[in-house]
Amino acid sequence: MEPALRAVCKDVRIGKILIQTNMDSGEPELHYLRLPKDISEDHVILMDSTVSTGAAAMMAVRVLLDHEVQEDRIVLVSLLMAELGVHSVAYAFPKVKIITSAVDKSLDDSLHVVPGIGDFGDRYFGTDGSDDWSDEEEQEPSC
Repeated sequence: MEPALRAVCKDVRIGKILIQTNMDSGEPELHYLRLPKDISEDHVILMDSTVSTGAAAMMAVRVLLDHEVQEDRIVLVSLLMAELGVHSVAYAFPKVKIITSAVDKSLDDSLHVVPGIGDFGDRYFGTDGSDDWSDEEEQEPSC
């Protein structure tokens, strides 16, 4: 999502927050943080391709608040969110604006959005080894 933002807003200052879910505990963990100086004075677009439970998004909002960004200056932008994620973030941070292109109803046992879009990173970078989805029609094997 960052390249699209940079294409539209050439002078935008970019920060990075990497939060990954611990597969054993299911809890979000902060792995990397680099924010622009004086971010407390900015409006912040927080981008997350998919939001399932909202736990990682809420941790990211908390990180921004800890860096003195005002809650009403944070906009969470996502391609896809589960209902649970929308409700969790909105309840915890009512002044954060939420923008998404779609809301799916449920999560599976692994807390992935259903029906969802698969792993966004794997799809974007073409690194998914699963056969669950394909952008191309199956072709008959040639002899």
